[in-house]
Amino acid sequence: MRTTTRRAVLGAGLATAAGGLLTACSDSSPSPSSSSPTASYIEPDGKEVAAAETRRRATGPVREVRLTAARTELDLGGRKVTTWSYGDALPGKEVRVTAGDTLALRLANHLPQATSLHWHGLALRNDMDGVPGVTQRPIAPGAAFDYRFAVTHPGTYWFHPHSGVQQDRGLYAPLIVEDPKEPLKYDKEWVVVLDDWVDGVEGSTPDAVMAELAKGMSHDMGGMHHMSMTSASSPSSDGPSRMLMGATSPVLGGDAGDVAYPYYLVNGRTPDAPETFTAKPGDRIRIRFVNAGGDTAFRVALGGHRMTVTHTDGFPVRHMETDSLLLGMGERYDVLVTAGDGVFPLTALAEGKKRTALALLRTGGGSAPDADVRPKELEAAPLTADRLRADGAVALPSRRPDRTLTFELTGSMTKYDWAINGRRYASSDRYPVRAGERVRLAFVNRTGMWHPMHLHGHTFALPGGGPRKDTTIVLPGRRVEVDFDADNPGVWMLHCHNVYHAESGMMTLVGYRG
Repeated sequence: MRTTTRRAVLGAGLATAAGGLLTACSDSSPSPSSSSPTASYIEPDGKEVAAAETRRRATGPVREVRLTAARTELDLGGRKVTTWSYGDALPGKEVRVTAGDTLALRLANHLPQATSLHWHGLALRNDMDGVPGVTQRPIAPGAAFDYRFAVTHPGTYWFHPHSGVQQDRGLYAPLIVEDPKEPLKYDKEWVVVLDDWVDGVEGSTPDAVMAELAKGMSHDMGGMHHMSMTSASSPSSDGPSRMLMGATSPVLGGDAGDVAYPYYLVNGRTPDAPETFTAKPGDRIRIRFVNAGGDTAFRVALGGHRMTVTHTDGFPVRHMETDSLLLGMGERYDVLVTAGDGVFPLTALAEGKKRTALALLRTGGGSAPDADVRPKELEAAPLTADRLRADGAVALPSRRPDRTLTFELTGSMTKYDWAINGRRYASSDRYPVRAGERVRLAFVNRTGMWHPMHLHGHTFALPGGGPRKDTTIVLPGRRVEVDFDADNPGVWMLHCHNVYHAESGMMTLVGYRG
């Protein structure tokens, strides 16, 4: 097997600054322009990236992990599918380290396509971010790549490819970074990964779904689907139609999603064969939620319990109680619950799609609830990130932004032409920032659908003392402004975490000027 090292994959032609964007200190929607001959960006193999890694000061041991991406057969709970995954489990085997450790992970690619591995939510060194054509060359079939970086911030994270629509197969796993000075007290911990599943069902693949969606719809009705909620029935060589019509949610501002998934999963299991978590009555349980879905927001609730939210996207918040939570794709939340006596459904409602995923909490006797149980805690509007406030220890200090970058989210289901500022992704398009700046990102949603926007390599703060996050939901017709400090040099992806929107073009790059 060929092994690719970091230095070998970086060089001329990778993430070259072929184009620039007139965005500095501007609050208007920028348009691309040719970069000047003297324009330069800090590349992934730049000395600034290496210097930033040195400053992170890894204080713990090196944690070595071997990971193989391969075609395999998985059991979703009585339903077997052929898919791509990390090992023979779904989600892939959890990687757990402690803040201050160095993670050294070798990814061996046994897939029929090139792949990569992105560490969602980590502020890591730029050349380890796992974006082919930007921070590394693709890992070819039969090759391997060594990821090695300091892990400095505790929290709930996950990893997945950044190649095409591979993430909507079984290629994902949780990454838990423990806090050596953990302030929370709890007896048990449960990592809960939510997913929408299509791969290997009746011949369907994410690539076939992408090809169907790319054709667009014959009528869009202002960006919202007003037809009955169904998928078309005409089969193809790649399975039946998976285009979803009629899925709406007031919580999401209208259109809830594009894809009619046959299954919704908790920790890789269907509701007919749910995972069961056991505890004792009175146990204090930490639940780490991860939404690894491709096109689905989940509303989650634990029947008979209230949840206390403690973290979102890895960062602590002022504790807030709620009956239910909303997670967009890529978002994570940590909660604490005190277990009651009995058997309780942990239900994840596919928001606007009228289907659910399920797991169980068992602390005593009794029969399990039905697979389609809807606990009453799901009835009220779910808690969303805009209602939370950052914990004082991680709140972003108040400061006037040095630069504002405006990103208009554009496109529709009619042509499936999702884009940013009217331009589909091109690696030559970069929005410049400089080290040390306070940068404001203004997301303006001009579409009829919601978009979970994700920034690589940084966390930003929601307005008014809001939580620190790396993924934020932007509803139709809304403007959301978030701030971050430019303290991690390199070229970083910014994109919608609906995998089909991103692949159709709703991605761009933020680049540090040298």
